[in-house]
Formats: sequence, structure tokens, C-alpha cells
Amino acid sequence: MGAAKTPPSRRTLLTIYRRLLDRFGPRGWWPADTPFEVAVGAVLTQSTAWANVEQAIAALKRARALSPRRLLGAPIRQVARWIRPAGYFNLKARRLRALVAWWARRGDPVITTRRQPVAALRRELLMIYGVGPETADSLLLYALGRPAFVVDAYTKRIFARHGWAPWGASYEELQGMFTRRLPPRAAQYNEYHALLVELGKTFCAKRRPRCHACPLRGVGAVRLEAGARMVY
Repeated sequence: MGAAKTPPSRRTLLTIYRRLLDRFGPRGWWPADTPFEVAVGAVLTQSTAWANVEQAIAALKRARALSPRRLLGAPIRQVARWIRPAGYFNLKARRLRALVAWWARRGDPVITTRRQPVAALRRELLMIYGVGPETADSLLLYALGRPAFVVDAYTKRIFARHGWAPWGASYEELQGMFTRRLPPRAAQYNEYHALLVELGKTFCAKRRPRCHACPLRGVGAVRLEAGARMVY
């Protein structure tokens, strides 16, 4: 499909949201018992399937290691063994330790960062080793309850295939497409992202997408020649 001449309007974004909510229902994402578990999962889910993350978190729980004190006190090799199912375990062990160290310094970040502006907090998170834009926004939204729209590979694929964004759109361009048109409500950002993930998993697969049955079939898009950029 083509690329959009301009990003979808607020009305179109809300139509997409309602269509997906009607099709899939509330997703209840992120599945975790505590904000700290969400933070750990945000690192472990980098470049791996969620099923593998669940195995790694289960291993941490069996070892009673799902706490800042235990993760910071254990040898790094032990942390890597615990999270081995998540893949890239040596690298992720170092990244996880860096994030946990920040979490511990902040006390309970859910409380201690509550009055900090989202933009400033995001910059702080991006300075942590191994935390990129998607991980930072996942931490903000799902662990800390702040309004940061998460963009992932599913978002890019869905919006490019439907002609709402160029294939080469950057993370910031795609994120701005949502945040400039939707009010900064963490609950809606949470649900919207989770619904897009579900659509990507069930209909908009990387190979063999089920376009004929897509819940978003028929929602309009404006076409533009390849290589065009989004305009804000």
C-alpha cells in the first residue's frame, strides 16, 4: 500500500481505536504484578517474543530474585542465568542491572517521579545503558503510568501497510502522529498500543498478513509517492 500524504486525522485515529476495541476488547496490558516487574519485562522483551520473557520472569520469581536488592546483589553471571530464556542474556543482564540501579536510586519511582515532567523523565531514562526510545516509553507508560505513546514494529507495519505513514518513518514521527492528535491520557495510550500489538499478532503478520479480514479494512488513507515524509 502507499504512504500517507499527511498523518491520519484525530477522527481517523479514534476510528482505528474503536474498531480495534470492538474487535479485540480491552487487552489488560502490561501483564505484571508490580510496576517493578513491568520495568524488568521492558528490558527483557527487547528483541524477543513475550513468551520468552514470561519464562525469564518466572525464573526470577522462583529464585525470589525479582527485587532491586536481589538483582543488584547477585553476580552478573547469575542474573544472566536467571534471564536466559529471554535471549541475549549476557547483554540484557547488564542492561537490567543498569535500569535496576536507577530504580533503586529513585526509591519508588512510581511515587518519586510523579511530579517530574514527562519529557524530563524520558530524557533521564534514555541516559540509562540499554534504554532506547521504545523501552523508555514502555517504562513511562506501563511502569510509571505516564502518558507516553509506545511505538513498536507492529505500529510501523500496520500504519505503513494501510497508507497512514511512510515505510521509513522514524520513531519520533510515528509517535508524534498520535501525541499531536490525541489527548495525553495514559489509559488510552496503554490500550491503543496493546490493541495495535494484538492486530499485528493476529492479522498484520510480517509474512502472510490476513489483509482481507483486517478489522481496519476500509478505513481511508491518502496515497503518496514512495519516499515522501510525514508533515506536522
